[in-house]
Amino acid sequence: MKRKLIAAIGAAAVLTGVAACGGSSDSKNKSDSAGPADFKGKTLNVWLMSGSNPPGWTKDITAAFQQKYPGAKLKITVQQWDGIQQKLTTALSESTPPDVIEVGNTQTPYYAATGGLKDLTSVKSAIGGDDWVPALNGSAVYNGKQFAAPWYFASRVVVYNKKIWSAAGITTPPKTQDELFSDLDKIKSKGTKDAFYLPGQDWYGFDGFLLDAGADLVKKQGDKYVGNLDTPQAAQAIDLYKRLNSYGTAPKDKDEATPQQSDVFAKGDVGAFLGLGWEASGAITKNPALKDQVGFFPFPGKTAAKPAAVFVGGSNLAITQGSKNPELAQDFLTLAMSDQFEGELAKEGGVVPNKASLDSQLAGNEFGTASSAAAANGGTTPLIPAWGNVENAPNPITTLFMTGVLQGQSPSDAAKKADAEIDKRLSQQ
Repeated sequence: MKRKLIAAIGAAAVLTGVAACGGSSDSKNKSDSAGPADFKGKTLNVWLMSGSNPPGWTKDITAAFQQKYPGAKLKITVQQWDGIQQKLTTALSESTPPDVIEVGNTQTPYYAATGGLKDLTSVKSAIGGDDWVPALNGSAVYNGKQFAAPWYFASRVVVYNKKIWSAAGITTPPKTQDELFSDLDKIKSKGTKDAFYLPGQDWYGFDGFLLDAGADLVKKQGDKYVGNLDTPQAAQAIDLYKRLNSYGTAPKDKDEATPQQSDVFAKGDVGAFLGLGWEASGAITKNPALKDQVGFFPFPGKTAAKPAAVFVGGSNLAITQGSKNPELAQDFLTLAMSDQFEGELAKEGGVVPNKASLDSQLAGNEFGTASSAAAANGGTTPLIPAWGNVENAPNPITTLFMTGVLQGQSPSDAAKKADAEIDKRLSQQ
């Protein structure tokens, strides 16, 4: 399956849409006639992912919710990305799932196909959908129906310690991959053990390398999709990844959360890592001395003409089909999608908002600016329902292919093992 690249002008990204068969749900808008008293004693359970809800945004939206519904309670639970697919799958099958969930943009078709998400088509305008960037909304639409609301997106960039780079005589960020490796050699020569910290199973970071090499994760074989990692393009991508991993002490068999790479960077002795804005913020919170030392730049391309391709990640907010508080959940989505809180999320978190009119909130945010530039040459994982099965832990791309190669297997041998497991998962209903 050919994965389309995303062309972005400023902060607007063009995300591939999804066309498939889906479920249905009751999408009547009852909240218009409901008042605060109707929700007295209710608790709205919202699951958000680690790093998605900055403290200022969380405090303000909680206060706004409590002001509108003084008799109700908003409970925000932060989940970890590691293993979230299986956790969500289990939660959605239970009788009391969370009311609102954050879902990765590439995973939304999977959960919509299984009937776990409420159909929001009839209330799209009510929750602010008339002004969403159409392309950004693509991953929230399944079989022509609106199953989620696009919340934000971002791409990984190089987060670096300016002090370490300056000490190595480097005054400007590299514009090509050759320049990057030359700079890392200089940093390494100064005694920095982690010139570049890159864990062996940073899946979404690696997907950018696959995109840049022109590798397709899957291909159509008859009427089904199968794994497609055993290619020269995928081998080129993993060779680049392996080379970067060699510039540090990061484990070959763990992801970026084991340990949290932001905690590793916080120690102040790491030259750079591939990450997101919240990870940089987390490092600064842990070590305030880094406040003026952290810089960002897009991962360089092979030439200076444009940055390398990246995985453009994003998150949607959805109401679960089994929610016991669908009207209250809809009102929370309306609040979260408002200009006030979309704008605040962009400004505080450095993420790209769902409306072009709010792009100005990124002004002065170094990560947001770098992320937007990187997204100009980005893409997504295959937007097919079964793809969620592939990313369920243990992800065969990370455990069998990436770690396999980093531990000495040939790209072809490791790819064959991963493709076999991908085939099994893509065939699951």
